[in-house]
Amino acid sequence: PAIAAMPTDTDWQDTMRSVAAFSIRHKWMVVTAWLFLAVIGALTANTTIGRLDYTYSTPGQPGYEANLHLTQRFGIDATFEPTLAVLHLPAGLTMRTAAGRAAAGRTFAAAARPGVVTVTDYADTGNPKLVTDGGRTTWAVLNLANPDKGPGVGAGDNLGAILRAAAPRGASVTVTGFAQLLAAGGGPGGVSVLAATVIGGALALLLLLLVYGSAIAVVPLLMAIPAILVTFLCELGLTHITAVSYFVEYLVALVGLGVAVDYSLLVVVRWREERGRGLSNEAAIGAAADRAGKAVLLSGATVAIGLLSLILLPVPFLRSIGVGTMLIPLVAIVAAVTLLPVTLAAWGPALDRLRFFRAGAAGTHSRAWERWGRLVVRRRWLAGAAGLAVMLALAAPALSINTAEPLAASLPQSSPAAQAFRQLEAAGMPSAADFPVVILTHGGPPAVRQATAIALDTPGVWTVLAPATPAFRNAADSILTVIPEAEGGTAAGKAVVTSLRTRLGAVTGGAEVGGSTAADMAFTSAVYGNFPFVLTVITLLSLLILIGAFRSVVLAVKAVVLNLVSLGAAFGFMVLFWQQGHGSDLIYGTPATAAIRDWIPVVVFACLFGLSMDYEVFVLSRIREEYDRTGSTDQAVIAGLARTGRLVTCAAVIVAVSFLTLSGTPNQLVRIVASALAVGILLDAVIVRTLLVPALISLMGRWNWWLPASRWGRGRKAR
Repeated sequence: PAIAAMPTDTDWQDTMRSVAAFSIRHKWMVVTAWLFLAVIGALTANTTIGRLDYTYSTPGQPGYEANLHLTQRFGIDATFEPTLAVLHLPAGLTMRTAAGRAAAGRTFAAAARPGVVTVTDYADTGNPKLVTDGGRTTWAVLNLANPDKGPGVGAGDNLGAILRAAAPRGASVTVTGFAQLLAAGGGPGGVSVLAATVIGGALALLLLLLVYGSAIAVVPLLMAIPAILVTFLCELGLTHITAVSYFVEYLVALVGLGVAVDYSLLVVVRWREERGRGLSNEAAIGAAADRAGKAVLLSGATVAIGLLSLILLPVPFLRSIGVGTMLIPLVAIVAAVTLLPVTLAAWGPALDRLRFFRAGAAGTHSRAWERWGRLVVRRRWLAGAAGLAVMLALAAPALSINTAEPLAASLPQSSPAAQAFRQLEAAGMPSAADFPVVILTHGGPPAVRQATAIALDTPGVWTVLAPATPAFRNAADSILTVIPEAEGGTAAGKAVVTSLRTRLGAVTGGAEVGGSTAADMAFTSAVYGNFPFVLTVITLLSLLILIGAFRSVVLAVKAVVLNLVSLGAAFGFMVLFWQQGHGSDLIYGTPATAAIRDWIPVVVFACLFGLSMDYEVFVLSRIREEYDRTGSTDQAVIAGLARTGRLVTCAAVIVAVSFLTLSGTPNQLVRIVASALAVGILLDAVIVRTLLVPALISLMGRWNWWLPASRWGRGRKAR
């Protein structure tokens, strides 16, 4: 075959060529295997999603350990915010009368059911702060078990109906709280993961057709479908070995679509170029496997490293995301080097002949990008300074990022739950009532009295709820609910947790401080305390791979540094757009969150590090190839951009559009991740890869190709 007969440049390229040749020679086996695995993946997708894990744990951290002990001894999962039940008594009844108090007590007592562990109301505490509106309204704090597994699953779904059935005639009952406010965005306008993937795929196809002008544009998308389904199947197998986070579902769908299209597109573009040079179909496939295949493997390796770096963090939730998402680029690589050659061999020429218009029909060289490359080289100092200034300006707000729960006011405000919450706030209840600090004491009643007095004397504490009912007492252990004046997403709210932990040290038998804010602080300490180590490891591994691939220390260091600049700009966008609210309310109807959920920056870092490195590899691989051919740095930059500018821009827009589609989901956390990745990818492709990278390479001249202890390139002079 022509593929096997073509000369090879390296043993590695010979391997890639051999894989392509083997796949074509055994095309029915390859196609059957992919089809079989994809069908099984589709049929078992719901099973896979059902086995995903919702646990957030940070073993060893005091906040996590306190919540774990609360679960073990009382069944409460204090990591999750409680539910607030609000009762508005009918005319003739108030909490100032025995009849009103009895009616309220009966109503809230009806909440006791499997999964609802404790009910804290006026009847149990006598706390007047649980009564508002002149006695007509009262509210209670309901602590539930883990809502994602065990008896807590679905426990809060029908609480409103159950309480209304137990309430006196003419009364109204509303359940509210963080979970209810967050879920209020899940109206019919929301976009599901499946719908987002389909819409993203359709938009990707449209972009590919517009850029490349022929039916060959459908091939990268055809590769993405089995790649996503097979990845889901791999995730199912992984769930039988270890816990896999629910967030992997979103990343497989959207990151899978992006990288599968990217890798296939890179090979298809190179195949068209080789065909344009006069090679036969199979010879062009072999040449594409040689040259584009290397970039695909290199890109996949860097994406996998970026994602797998999460296993270095002592947080099982993030480790599961790292292991689960690492499969995405690996499956996409296999699709690009096995199924894609078979597809091109069978239908490539016929599809490419079916042209709709002249755009992209004459090969992969772009005169517009060539002119842009010449302009950047000619104005290298200006281009480099302008690109760097823009990216650093966007990255600057990242220095003020606040990792915590978003403010309750940033959640949807049009639901009955939001209206009830606002009414309680208007009556004097702080919004932090749904972010209480939960104290677990171990010294019996004396410890409860001590802890209550200390908490009430702590600055920033609004009230303390300490019922003496059996639900809150277990031998010497007791639960106290401390309601701060400030939410846990603020510095003041976190300060209350820190202060209580210090002040309660002298309580008889000891005391532990838990709750959702304490859990967030534990997560932040575990993740960001170890993040410098993770960053060091991922940087060193990436450098080793890139130095070997580009045969240049300078290019590798430049790639990693510019990647970090892109990440800084993405974080800056999150702070400006979401945390500070500059645009989030206008576009998504979400006011400033004042905080970014603690795990989001880590997931964005892992995904964006790999995805942006994709485009770096695409550009630098071609510039390196052109330099080897011409020996001129400037000519290599111009030719590299002419050949990759359209590819990188198209690939970035496809991935960004996919993520923007997913940002239409009602889940605010998914919106933040999806929008940050979309903006980060676009900034990276438009400013970094097509402005900063070529400008810096042109500025550094022959220093770009420096490699210690190597005679490669000696004697060559950059022009």
